[in-house]
Amino acid sequence: MSTLMFWIQILAIALSWTCLLLSPRGAQEVHEDKPNIVLMIVDDLGIGDLGCFGNDTMRTPNIDRLAREGVQLKHHISAASMCTPSRAAFLTGRYPIRSGMVSNRVSRVISTLGAPAGLPRNETTFAALLKRQGYSTALIGKWHEGLNCDSRHDHCHHPYNYGFDYFYGMPFTLFEPCWPDPSRDTELAIGGKVWLCIQLVAVAALTAALGKLSRLICLPWSFIFSMILFIFLLGYFWFSSYKSPLYWDCLLMREHEITEQPMKAERAGSIMVREATSFMERHREGPFLLVFSFLHVHVPLPTTTEFIGTSKHGLYGDNVQEMDFMVGKLLDAIDDFGVRNHTLVYFTSDHGGHLEARVGHAQLGGWNGIYKGGKGMGGWEGGIRVPGLVRWPGRLPAGKVVEEPTSMMDVFPTLAAVSGSTVPQDRVIDGQDLMPLLQGDVERSEHEFLFHYCGAFLHAARWHPKDSEAVWKVHYVTPVFQPPGAQGCYETQYCRCSGKLVTYHDPPLLFDLTRDPSESTPLTPDTEPSYNVVIQTVANAVKEHKKSIIPVRHQISELNQGNIWLKPCCGVFPFCLCDTEGNTSAVGA
Repeated sequence: MSTLMFWIQILAIALSWTCLLLSPRGAQEVHEDKPNIVLMIVDDLGIGDLGCFGNDTMRTPNIDRLAREGVQLKHHISAASMCTPSRAAFLTGRYPIRSGMVSNRVSRVISTLGAPAGLPRNETTFAALLKRQGYSTALIGKWHEGLNCDSRHDHCHHPYNYGFDYFYGMPFTLFEPCWPDPSRDTELAIGGKVWLCIQLVAVAALTAALGKLSRLICLPWSFIFSMILFIFLLGYFWFSSYKSPLYWDCLLMREHEITEQPMKAERAGSIMVREATSFMERHREGPFLLVFSFLHVHVPLPTTTEFIGTSKHGLYGDNVQEMDFMVGKLLDAIDDFGVRNHTLVYFTSDHGGHLEARVGHAQLGGWNGIYKGGKGMGGWEGGIRVPGLVRWPGRLPAGKVVEEPTSMMDVFPTLAAVSGSTVPQDRVIDGQDLMPLLQGDVERSEHEFLFHYCGAFLHAARWHPKDSEAVWKVHYVTPVFQPPGAQGCYETQYCRCSGKLVTYHDPPLLFDLTRDPSESTPLTPDTEPSYNVVIQTVANAVKEHKKSIIPVRHQISELNQGNIWLKPCCGVFPFCLCDTEGNTSAVGA
């Protein structure tokens, strides 16, 4: 009898544990060692645009709250000052020169969805690492790492090929033609009618041809061929009338399906927030990875009417404040789903604000605070110094400030560490695990050297000696600002990386960022006793770094030309206008 009771008790304990593991609470405990991860990356945001980084004229209460509740990275660096290479480095933990996501030409980003350029498939992203660890993974928002290779439907560079389970967003990037577009709704209506007309003519031509061949209809072949010619001419003239990139690059996709072509840009952010919230709700039992890649605050700054006129800084300020509101929506969703204490949240920008984005006297780009330069400038601090915020309640101290150099490439090995994964051993990973620094287990950054590229050209490097508080910055190449006396490249819109519009420095320029963060006064052998030692030490480090670079094909140099057959189309080419989203309420509603 006692033996029977013993086995009954064992069975009862086993059943209770089984029920616990199958319950929502039990599922969360099973994944306790694998936090949910939400990464927010803003487009073109200046570090000086946020209250928590010193701006007292812009309202960013939700981002400021994130800073108070987490760790603030004050010396956070992007691996590139342009979108495509910066995001490639962010995803892979590697300098973009290693993956070939660079250019030795003027254009340094993927220029159109009709180009076959894209992140090579042999690169490993943090999404792929986490997916192998059982994470559900999603990318909501901007991609800009390529789409097609050989045909408009192959989607060889789609996020699904890089570890993401779900994608909703813009495979390209916002740019001027995307907003405003007052003719969009009219063209959608006309496009549907033209396509219906062509279908009817095609059916009539086919019927006439079959009837002619079977001798049931007496029509001259010239009439039938005229109908066929009419179809081709109508298609050709329809395609020719849509030369604007609005129709071929300004589009939204859900998974592999185009949902809006062209997109209605001002409502895209609202739908993205809805999609992100829905994803988190579906996977609240975890673990999940959500990369929320904002279309804000890139020109042309599509903003809903609820936020237009709400800031002191025109349309750009309105757009920043709408972005902050969306951050609040995402943070509220994390709280509402009960996963706050089990979710690591990271916030950053892909690079510095775009100083040259202006219309007349209206500034449409971000403010980079005290830092010199901006977007497109590979070496100057304003192009690569970005905000960094990390929150993980109970694991990271609230309100901590880290002044040590860190990089966006550090996200890759950090996520590998917190998810129980390991970084690939068959390639160089340039990022470092941030957790010891964030938790306060160590005081010094693992980055002794960081290298700063403008396209495929190394422009600068920084050195943080292990036995010193100094952060030395050495510039080998700097852009020529124009017009003379300006602090940006206003005549070319973006600074150049090589040629006549850069200055090659021999000897190089030297700054100590701890004493001169604005890089205003270069040091000399007369003003800095360590000048020669620093210059030589950094030169040796650059030499060793270059030895580690394995030459690969430069995607953005060699494959960045648009092709008609690669342009996405949601219908039968060239009748590519569609909108499956319908009316969607604004995010503030």
